[in-house]
Amino acid sequence: MTWLHLIDFGLLVLIWAVQLLVYPNFKYLSSSALLRWHRTYTPAITVIVMPLMVSQVVLHVLRLYDVFSWAYGLLMVMVLSTWITTFIIFVPLHNTISSNDASPETLDKLIAYNWVRTVLWTVIFLAGVVADS
Repeated sequence: MTWLHLIDFGLLVLIWAVQLLVYPNFKYLSSSALLRWHRTYTPAITVIVMPLMVSQVVLHVLRLYDVFSWAYGLLMVMVLSTWITTFIIFVPLHNTISSNDASPETLDKLIAYNWVRTVLWTVIFLAGVVADS
């Protein structure tokens, strides 16, 4: 297993934990408890997620540069899609929660939309392992 596979796997495990454990449990907190927890959670998870995401994009770019293939190109598109969805959809949703405006609809959107990243990171890992075998 390569460093790239390990990074992809780390993001896979992380996104499934967030999808199944973290985001759904936001709904069980009072708005004041959610605000306190979210203000702690967001910077803490960012310290874990950002190095993994940066490493992932750098390693995918290097692999694509080293050996161009349509499979690696498609993987790169999926990696970039995780970045786009993170910054266009999830950062604004988290900002809404951090501004103490976490309606049930906002939390439902967070959970529902996060399936996109969950599927993307799952496919990135599985397809990357298959493409390299």
